[in-house]
Amino acid sequence: MVLQIQTSTYEAKTQEIAKQLLAATQENRSFLASLRDQMRWDDKLLAWAMSNPGLRVQLFRFIDTLPALRSKSEIAAHLQEYLGDESVELPAALKGMLNFANPESMPGQVAATSVSTAVETLAYKYISGENIKQVIKTVERLRKEKMAFTIDLLGEAVITEIEAQSYLERYLELIAQLTEASKSWGNIPAIDEADGEKIPKVQVSVKLTAFYSQFDPLDAQGSEERVSDRIRTLLREAQKLGASIHFDMEQYAYKDLTLNILQKILLEDEFRQRTDIGMTIQAYLRDSEQDAKNVIAWLKQRGYPLTIRLVKGAYWDQETIKAVQKHWQQPVFHDKAATDANFEVITQLLLENHQYVYSAIGSHNVRSQARAIAIAESLNVPRRRFEMQVLYGMGDKLAKALVDRGYRVRVYCPYGELLPGMAYLIRRLLENTANSSFLRQNLENRPVEELLAAPKVDLSHAEAQRRREDQEGFVGAADTDYAEVEERKEAARAFAAVRGELGRSYLPLIDGEYVNTLEVIDSVNPSNFSEVVGKVGLISVEQAELAMQAAKAAFPGWRRTPVKERAGILRRAAELMEARRAELSAWIVLEVGKPVKEADAEVSEAIDFCLYYADEMERLDQGVIYDVAGENNRYIYQPRGIAVVISPWNFPLAIACGMTVAALVAGNCTLLKPAETSSVITAKLTEILVEAGIPKGVFQYVPGKGSQVGAYLVSHPDTHVIAFTGSQEVGCRIYADAATLKPGQRHMKRVIAEMGGKNAIIVDESADLDQAVVGVVQSAFSYSGQKCSACSRVVVVETIYDAFIRRLVEATKSLNIGEAELPSTQVGPVIDANARDRIREYIAKGKAESELALELAAPEQGYFIGPVIFSEVPPNGTIAQQEIFGPVLAVIKAKDFTAALAVANDTNYALTGGLYSRTPSHIQKAQADFEVGNLYINRNITGAIVARQPFGGFKLSGVGSKAGGPDYLLQFLEPRTITENIQRQGFAPIEGAE
Repeated sequence: MVLQIQTSTYEAKTQEIAKQLLAATQENRSFLASLRDQMRWDDKLLAWAMSNPGLRVQLFRFIDTLPALRSKSEIAAHLQEYLGDESVELPAALKGMLNFANPESMPGQVAATSVSTAVETLAYKYISGENIKQVIKTVERLRKEKMAFTIDLLGEAVITEIEAQSYLERYLELIAQLTEASKSWGNIPAIDEADGEKIPKVQVSVKLTAFYSQFDPLDAQGSEERVSDRIRTLLREAQKLGASIHFDMEQYAYKDLTLNILQKILLEDEFRQRTDIGMTIQAYLRDSEQDAKNVIAWLKQRGYPLTIRLVKGAYWDQETIKAVQKHWQQPVFHDKAATDANFEVITQLLLENHQYVYSAIGSHNVRSQARAIAIAESLNVPRRRFEMQVLYGMGDKLAKALVDRGYRVRVYCPYGELLPGMAYLIRRLLENTANSSFLRQNLENRPVEELLAAPKVDLSHAEAQRRREDQEGFVGAADTDYAEVEERKEAARAFAAVRGELGRSYLPLIDGEYVNTLEVIDSVNPSNFSEVVGKVGLISVEQAELAMQAAKAAFPGWRRTPVKERAGILRRAAELMEARRAELSAWIVLEVGKPVKEADAEVSEAIDFCLYYADEMERLDQGVIYDVAGENNRYIYQPRGIAVVISPWNFPLAIACGMTVAALVAGNCTLLKPAETSSVITAKLTEILVEAGIPKGVFQYVPGKGSQVGAYLVSHPDTHVIAFTGSQEVGCRIYADAATLKPGQRHMKRVIAEMGGKNAIIVDESADLDQAVVGVVQSAFSYSGQKCSACSRVVVVETIYDAFIRRLVEATKSLNIGEAELPSTQVGPVIDANARDRIREYIAKGKAESELALELAAPEQGYFIGPVIFSEVPPNGTIAQQEIFGPVLAVIKAKDFTAALAVANDTNYALTGGLYSRTPSHIQKAQADFEVGNLYINRNITGAIVARQPFGGFKLSGVGSKAGGPDYLLQFLEPRTITENIQRQGFAPIEGAE
């Protein structure tokens, strides 16, 4: 439906009330303008941010960094780095203040003091106190102004179980102190009662995900169990003390699970009759109207009302970016007008159901609040059944105007230390200074008609913006969104189906036929090695020779097959993989012990390789034209011949698929020899390629012993290309062997080898520690540290070393270790007994040369090793230099960033690296001097995506171009130049001449 709200029943009344409220909130602007030059620094900063987009971005980045800066000199240096950027046009006053030569000089110290004081003053505008004493003072002042309150506890992100328990305890303490203080508060009828019913004087707002550090929709049941116990404790204590509890809504991924958990608890006999509890709906979400309808239907069934706080939503940028990066549908409306329109629709829905729900309308938009009042008055909604809400420091004048009209107003008051409160402050500043912000437009004296106009938008067609890549080229496959309950059910069905197929036999594919073998091995589940995933036939050297001859015979036909046809086969394979996504994920989980989400991402990567290399080969097939008058010059590509692909077990589908389809689409006949421990998954890839239409002999699946069959194929005179991913030792042996010319060999072999790394993340003194700890834990321990890109060293600047280690250890302790199949698992097994025993040897060496900071116990029934963290590790120690390929992390201390970079670079490898820093000069230096193929700044260092982060390194990390990048296919092709003289007897066509 098109929401043309002007025509609705409530519009005239909305306009009348809105104009009255607006008149009460507007100041004398000319007076303010005359005082502009005498304004305080905090007001100046806001005014400048509104008028200058470049300054706004850099200023807010600086404010984000400020809590990490430990001295005035550091503050002054960062001020210059952020605001001295060429992209920033500085107001004269700010330019003058930043014009100091040295951060330690007196002008530098003055600048640091002025700006940090201004930011602190800004923070106090939006944060109601740093401790409970200050908060009590704030709420007592609010009560004098006839305003109720709800308190929200700001703090560090909850990334450890200690922090989750602390979050509960701090709320219990907050409720106890507030209710004790409230005993001396007099009764204020406007906010403490309505329609003869008492309203609790104390209310707190909590975030459900903060009650469990590993809250994850994939593990819906586990998350619910862990969170629910803490919620019940909170609700019981609040009831005992007479306080009410409101549950905030956070990121979209958590929404459905949050609503489910709350609805289950609040239907339990103990809590069913409670009416002093609330939940939140965010109007910027496309499905929020349906959520509101569902909650109202549930409340009718429950039989006792609860509060629904309606807000517009605070994570718009984050939600938009995440959806773009994940290739998911946008969960939020793109246009603010659509959010405003939806807000009005849901407001009406809530108020029309006032007998089942208490409405709390949270907005600083005068029109939105006027709309709610117009509906409430028209429907004679009792005063107990609705209230207006504003954020502390954001809607003060509006709140006063609403109180003066006799409405109950509740102020949402965040409290906590300013340091962790900065993220909250920046969200408020963004809201205040955005072009579309009502508060900003009101300040700018926009015409009343414009400010109060009804949002006009077609909600049914307010389509999500699609990714830019739609216009610009490659769009990858979307990972499964396990926040969707149907996707979780599909995963469970896939596991059940795959379990029904365990133990089957898989034979090699040679010249289009599955052939029997003398040797058969069991591929087992590393989470439970008594479980056989499949029986795999290993070929002999004689069978390898048959495969080579079949490839030679098939090559002339395949090289002549048009590129469009070859690319079409890859695209069909991608479609088949997408259709079998959940099943393929299950095979990866069971055969190589990779947790579910990571297995799903691997299927996406395999699909991406098929689609991207198909596109790339069509691009390369066009060749390059270098014509001149009288002469045609063509630069074209032809396939090399026969490719041998030797794939690893750690990305058994993605890497095997990527190397194989690259060789195939380039026109080469290809033999795939997988790692023995992951041969079932490559058998599944074989099924897909055959079904997609690969001709016989062109692709062959040849599982076999590396030392026999692998070595034979590498040294074979008819092999043209060897694509290998694995250990440095084997890679170097292949490189040397391929360089030796064999009898009958008439070409040089091309070797593409990716051989691992000793990857480091640097954490400097300006880093966001919440972000750094989470990123390091993910990078080091996801898939038990068995990714080529995994972090095995963290180099931390000494000023924050101890604080970082403390949180790192606690965050790692909070991980769930278990069978890869379990949705709660973050750390599964290692691949086999050899890997387990080798890693244990490295742990013993680490204990001899470093301090053991953490060693977690692990289950016995599989090849498990619990995460291990070593501190005080010498930069040249064994565990700091040698690739371990397991969940073992060395934390090294460095004097400063320059020393940290030197340590990070001091290994034989150069694969991936990371930096957590908010210092622009450090980021620039890392970009220039950090010796890695893939550098990640302020994010984890694993999970490279095709055509977004092409993957590969240098030094002893490998040789060849990056997988998933624009140069990769060139390695499988020979370039040729063809020149033709087109003159005949001095005559040649010349373009443009008659």
